[in-house]
Amino acid sequence: MNNEQLTRMVTGKGFIAALDQSGGSTPKALLHYGISQDAYQSEEQMFDLVHAMRTRIITSPAFTKDHILAAILFENTMDRSIEGMPTAEYLWKQKGIVPFLKVDKGLADPADGVQLMKPIPDLESLLARAVKQGIFGTKMRSVIKEANTKGIKQIVEQQFAIAKIILQAGLVPIIEPEVDIHSIDKQASENILKVEIAKHLASLNAEDRVMLKLSIPTKPNFYAALQKEAHMVRVVALSGGYTRNKANTLLAKNHGLIASFSRALTQDLHVDQSDEEFNKILATSIATIYEASIT
Repeated sequence: MNNEQLTRMVTGKGFIAALDQSGGSTPKALLHYGISQDAYQSEEQMFDLVHAMRTRIITSPAFTKDHILAAILFENTMDRSIEGMPTAEYLWKQKGIVPFLKVDKGLADPADGVQLMKPIPDLESLLARAVKQGIFGTKMRSVIKEANTKGIKQIVEQQFAIAKIILQAGLVPIIEPEVDIHSIDKQASENILKVEIAKHLASLNAEDRVMLKLSIPTKPNFYAALQKEAHMVRVVALSGGYTRNKANTLLAKNHGLIASFSRALTQDLHVDQSDEEFNKILATSIATIYEASIT
């Protein structure tokens, strides 16, 4: 583990840029950026286009360590280069931004009110590659749809079981059991989730350090105790489909909770914008999310 990066994640001011759309979500990300599916004929062409979009964001003068602590990458992005440097190396050496890697392979079919993660084949080899690339930590997402105690327990058990494998590889896992913001019993799900997370945190080794990525809670400062837990590097919030303004407003009500936004970060960017316009819009987006994160 890189101690300089750990210190930055624990004490630094800013937020995490989630640039980790995978194969399933990339077409939607490109469409929001102004690139329709008829603009590419293969998966490789699709990934070329999304890497060009991410490169434009990362190399922008607005994308700096002054506001951004870290960035989460998709595996395909980690394996590519920016300005002749591997992406993770570019982020850290050129930008001072800590690189994370999305490791999950998507969601299983709904059962017991939740969606567990699909199996992650060859996880150990992926983690070994990540370490060689200079990745600091990982991210993996599950989704909670209903306040189903059995399902939520399964979600947390799966997340922590994989987190322990990640910890053994020397990386810091971001555990992401997302509660659907449209759930009719969102607060009840959060109540169950918090209890289960606390139980599993208590089972970690003393030296283990983890992060949580959670939906912005219904009740402000609901996760304050988890933010202070001894194993916790940082608790961060996902935007979950909220607009940037809505996500920022809700986030600002939670002291010490910082953003890890994806769609809310990039919602106004477009492929046809001039570099000047693109950088100005990105700078505004970054500034507003930063302000909500340091409240």
